Amino acid sequence: MPASPPFWQTTPLEKMTRAQWESLCDGCGRCCLHKIRDEETGRVHHTEVACRLLDLSTARCGDYAHRKARVPDCIRLTPARLRKMDWLPPTCAYRLLAEGRDLPAWHPLRSGEAGSVARAGVSVAGRAVSEREAGALEDHVVAWPARWPRRAGEKPPFLPTPLQGNAR
Repeated sequence: MPASPPFWQTTPLEKMTRAQWESLCDGCGRCCLHKIRDEETGRVHHTEVACRLLDLSTARCGDYAHRKARVPDCIRLTPARLRKMDWLPPTCAYRLLAEGRDLPAWHPLRSGEAGSVARAGVSVAGRAVSEREAGALEDHVVAWPARWPRRAGEKPPFLPTPLQGNAR
């Protein structure tokens, strides 16, 4: 008897329980990096500068439960807000599912382990700079947070396949 498909393939984002929604976060920390929006063009520039609450060695929020109180401009991601955000990284599970794609093999819900994110080169752990030490954001603009991970000489990475029959 075939196994039931996982919840993220059958449950629309708007219908997920809080536990299901929270489990979609792979813990990469890319959304916790500061961005700069060009006022003239509207283009988003990603930086390597992390929110002061982000633990740079684990890429996890140091006070997730109270982050809004400590960092007022921290954005609580919801299905409605998700569709308006043009700066989420292409590897973000929320973005992938909103686009009708499946989770990549390295996502903890598929791999069964949190360490798969770092091994895949997706995590910001060891790559980010604290906002307390960075100085001007303009000095830290980088391209990697807005790209799929890729090692030198590799072909473009596998993009998760579109989900079949899912009404997202």
